[in-house]
Amino acid sequence: MDASRFSGDMSALSGLAVALGCGLLMGIERERRNSVASKQVMAGMRSFALASLTGACAAFLDSQALMAVGAAFVALISVVAYAYDRSDSPGITTEIALFMAYLIGVLAVQAPMLAAGLTVMVTGLLAARDSLHQFARDWLRPGEAQGGLILGALALLVMPLVPDRALWGPVLNPQLVMKLLIVLLLIQSLAHVGRRLLQARQAVALSALASGFVSSTATIGSLGMELRTTQGSPKLQAGAALLSCVGTTTQILIIGGTIEPAWIMPLWLPALSGSLVAALWGGWMVWRYAVPAGSEAAGAKTPDTKLFRLRDAALIVLLLTAIQAGVHGLRLWQGEAGVMAGTLVAALADIHAVTAALLTIGMPGTKEATNIVWALGAAMVVHAFSKSTVAWASGGWRYALALAPGLFAHTLAFVGILMLLTLRS
Repeated sequence: MDASRFSGDMSALSGLAVALGCGLLMGIERERRNSVASKQVMAGMRSFALASLTGACAAFLDSQALMAVGAAFVALISVVAYAYDRSDSPGITTEIALFMAYLIGVLAVQAPMLAAGLTVMVTGLLAARDSLHQFARDWLRPGEAQGGLILGALALLVMPLVPDRALWGPVLNPQLVMKLLIVLLLIQSLAHVGRRLLQARQAVALSALASGFVSSTATIGSLGMELRTTQGSPKLQAGAALLSCVGTTTQILIIGGTIEPAWIMPLWLPALSGSLVAALWGGWMVWRYAVPAGSEAAGAKTPDTKLFRLRDAALIVLLLTAIQAGVHGLRLWQGEAGVMAGTLVAALADIHAVTAALLTIGMPGTKEATNIVWALGAAMVVHAFSKSTVAWASGGWRYALALAPGLFAHTLAFVGILMLLTLRS
């Protein structure tokens, strides 16, 4: 037998097998749904399997007209079945799914893996009917739905239209400002959803830990603003804020290794020490000051609240953007002689940008390395004061006082180990 013909036959059999499997998978789900509902509907296992195989056969014949006729035939059957449906609540899900099965059969010939993945997605949607209905009708609140629409519009409609160019040197990029706003809104949304899905202790800890890898300073500010609106525990919020600092030292190590792998060796132990202090201290505060067990599920019964606070997030974005513009102006004014001053001022807003700027100056073991380490240590201390100020401004002095001891212990653990290793080398 000709090898090319054998290969073509195997490809045809593979496409037919994928089409058959996809149709059967969707048909099984519909059959089970019909048996549970005790309702006779227009399509089951055999109908879905045949529709999918029909699409595969039409694709093998490589006739655009035949594929169009097949699609029209399946669509006509679905319309007729819907017209003759005399049930109390006639839906069109099965009819649409049958048409989708035909299209998946066509796709199975051209891209079997894509067809299989699409079938799993469609079947999952069909099987999750009750859960989706319960989520939309019972669990989702009006404020959350409105917030989701606003966030989706900002991310999918507004951000692509915003210019992606800096207006003054490397700063004041409108698209970066919009991205930062969306990130802050996502942080607030993550915390909100976490409070509803998890127990209070778990929600606060996990959402803060994850948000810290986006922006620890923004997380501290968001937790402080939440404290003002909900009248919660300052120490609980401070523990969560401290957990977000794990991302600060962890990302310093990641940035250093990305810029120059040689920086991993002098940075890994300070980063590990700072992260452990923040994780242990913050975790203890969250565990110690969490709400009583009997009220941990109270978050699921609270009245309708918004998914995020757009005005507060916009104020934080304006503050950070103004600081970045000020840093750039200072560098233009003082030139290269103002590197240390610019570093310390920049640390007020973002320690990771400072890290990236410093580590590009030189490598470990060079004469610049000592100055780099001292500048990074000083920037970390300044950044800790900046976070404390953000905590005080957003959540009040009780929140700031609860956060400060752990925050400076975490900072000094990183800076102390870094300086010790530098002096010994």
